[in-house]
Amino acid sequence: MKRDSLAFLRAFLGAARTTGAIAPSSAALSRELTQHIRPGGPDQARRVLEVGPGTGAVTRHLARRLGPRDTLDLVEAGPEFVTRLRTALRGDPALTPVAPRTRLRPGLVEEQELGECAFDTIVCGLPFANFTPEAVTTVFDRLLAALRPGGTLSFFSYAGARALQGADPRRTAARRAVREAIAPWLLGERLVLSNLPPARVHHLRVPATVGAEAPPVPGTSLRT
Repeated sequence: MKRDSLAFLRAFLGAARTTGAIAPSSAALSRELTQHIRPGGPDQARRVLEVGPGTGAVTRHLARRLGPRDTLDLVEAGPEFVTRLRTALRGDPALTPVAPRTRLRPGLVEEQELGECAFDTIVCGLPFANFTPEAVTTVFDRLLAALRPGGTLSFFSYAGARALQGADPRRTAARRAVREAIAPWLLGERLVLSNLPPARVHHLRVPATVGAEAPPVPGTSLRT
């Protein structure tokens, strides 16, 4: 929606540290980010965490995948986005069915008490290229620790960002920190060309049992 795009642009100009996008995620990117969410059954409750939901573009796709007892936590640092999400949870037909089971948590993810092995699935929209290497490591450590055994973490980066941004040493260091943080847990990647700009989705999985090896890296990228 046009209003969502304007909100992203304002947030990007005002706080690039927490908003790295100039437009909401496309439907194709939202589907890819949420593909590993598996709804729990009538007697099973699964916990899902979304970090950096923005205006809720991915959240709306995510909500469709929740089971009747599943719960959703939303961590959002942008004050304007928090306000929009509160409004959407009260009146958006895509979100009101899950609103009673949704907890909106304003602030940075580093400030949240996520718990250990608390979530089955995490979807993340944070702009890691804008972070310091230390912040990248801290956030990934916290998110991976918050996953239950066998849980998945999905996030994205913009394809071609290195060419667009040039040899910025800060961003180069951040990208290197991301690669190092995710390498042991990488399940697969997919390039979504229909997003603006094109994005690469990274899927991670923690071992299902203690002492298990991390999943092999496929080494291929599929295009959507």
